[in-house]
This record gives sequence, C-alpha cells and structure tokens, in this order.
Amino acid sequence: MRWFFFSKDPSQALYLIKKGKVDLTIDIKDNFETIMEVGRGEAFGENSLLEEAKRTYTALITSDEAELIVIPHFAIQEIFDSNPKIKAKMMTSLSEYFNANNQRLFRSYRESFGFFSLRQMFE
Repeated sequence: MRWFFFSKDPSQALYLIKKGKVDLTIDIKDNFETIMEVGRGEAFGENSLLEEAKRTYTALITSDEAELIVIPHFAIQEIFDSNPKIKAKMMTSLSEYFNANNQRLFRSYRESFGFFSLRQMFE
C-alpha cells in the first residue's frame, strides 16, 4: 500500500482512476477503516471543487500499479468558467453522488439500530 494523501491535507485536485484501486479510509484510533474502494473509471477528491477545502478521508493506493489523471483545482475552475454545460453536468453528477451517499448513510443507521447520532452529521 502507498499513501496518496491524508485526511486534513489541502484538497487541491480531483483524481480520475485510469488503472488500479484506491481505498478511501477514515482514521479511527490509529487505524484506517475503509469506507469505499474506488477503481478504474471512478473519481475521488471531489471536495477539491470547493475553495480551500481539506481532505475528509485518507486515500491509499492498494493495487500493485495505478494510473491516475490529476485535475488541479485551478484547471477545474477554468473548465467551469469556459464551459457552463460541463459545470452543469458535474453539478448533476455530484448531486447524484451525494444522494447515493445519504442513502447509504441512512441504510447504515437503520441497520445499526441507531447506535450513533445521525443528527450530528447535519449539525
């Protein structure tokens, strides 16, 4: 495994995976718990679309080889400024992504019999 970035690092780029696998993990008491595995054709680092954001998870390359496309924050902004259709498509994709994440969160909450405070997520 190789570290790609750590939680709380500055979020400066969006990554698209051409080859390989990356685990997105959260740090829990000196351990890394995988929250999602992403692979070919998928993206991560979506909070790089926000100004001065910090990473919310740690990314670990878990495959022997990986090939990633790196899109820096400034390049994303230039693309959005010059092509509103791409920006609109990205916003739709992000809305679908966050909707799916909320569905997974709610399902996890129901399956855990409410052993964590869902309300804290929305405060």
